[in-house]
This record gives sequence, C-alpha cells and structure tokens, in this order.
Amino acid sequence: MTETYRQATEKMDHDTPDLADRNSDIDVIAGGVWSRPGFLIRRLHQIHYAMFFEECKEGGVTPVQYGVLTVLAREPWLDQTAIGYEVGLDRTTAADVIKRLEEKGLVERRINHLDRRSRQAAVTEKGLSMMGALQESMARSQRRLLQPLSARDQKIFMSLLLELVEANNQYGRAALKAL
Repeated sequence: MTETYRQATEKMDHDTPDLADRNSDIDVIAGGVWSRPGFLIRRLHQIHYAMFFEECKEGGVTPVQYGVLTVLAREPWLDQTAIGYEVGLDRTTAADVIKRLEEKGLVERRINHLDRRSRQAAVTEKGLSMMGALQESMARSQRRLLQPLSARDQKIFMSLLLELVEANNQYGRAALKAL
C-alpha cells in the first residue's frame, strides 16, 4: 500500500473513537483517499466483484444479475419496477439486467396482465439450476470478503453496514423497498 494509506491507518488507529461515540468526526482530508469512507466502500465493492467473479466464473453472471435471480426465485413474476425496489436498481437498469438474463435463458418475461405496458419476469429452470450450481461459490465469495475480520467484527461490520444503508437509502439512484 502507499505511504498515504499507512498514514491514514495510523491516524485512525490513534484517533479511532469508541464505537459508542457515533457523533465523532473523522478527518477525511489528512489521510487522503484512504481516510474517506466513500473511497473505501468503492474499493471494497471492486474487491467484492473480483472475488465474486473468481468464485462464480462458470456461471457467467454478475453479482447484480445473481441478486435479481435471487429475488425472482423467491417471488416469481415481479415487474421490473418491483425488482428494482428489491435490489436497488432504477427501472431502466432493472429492465436491462432482466433482458440480459433473458438472453442467457435464465429468466423469462411476459406482459403484465394488470398493466400491459409493463413486463414481469420469473427464473427459468435453467436459471434455477445455474443458481443451485453457483450457490456455494457465491457464498464463498461473501465469506472471503469478510474473512480478514474476526467473527465478532464481521457481525459488527454487517450491522454497521446495514445501518448506513438504511439511514442513507433515499440517496441511492433507486431506493430499496424494504430493509
């Protein structure tokens, strides 16, 4: 890592407030990009994608596509707006993801009989089979991401991550429906 990273982590080690002190300020300037939560979250996102692709390469799907398949496996025949709410995608992006999954034969679409302007989707047998084949690989990628943390810190991290997403949900391009 860079000297800036070392400086940022050393500063955070010395200045890290107790977890109970949620209103303390973190210096997001002194440590450069390595002291900025947004940068670190983006970097962690990149790392997650790389780990997912390493573990799930035979499936030929992205983490977002796998998320959409997961939603549709639990609740078939949702429309693209509802799918977007479930995984935090705007309607246009959800439609694009679903189209790509349909092209791969992993989902099928139909016209919504309640609103002929919208389409609904469901996972195909091929999609369910692929998900079953990738389930352990997907889970392994998630465990690998958290593996550097102790079991206790994994729970704390996940709790804080969920808290941040819930508190800031309205700022996403597409808000999640239920957290």
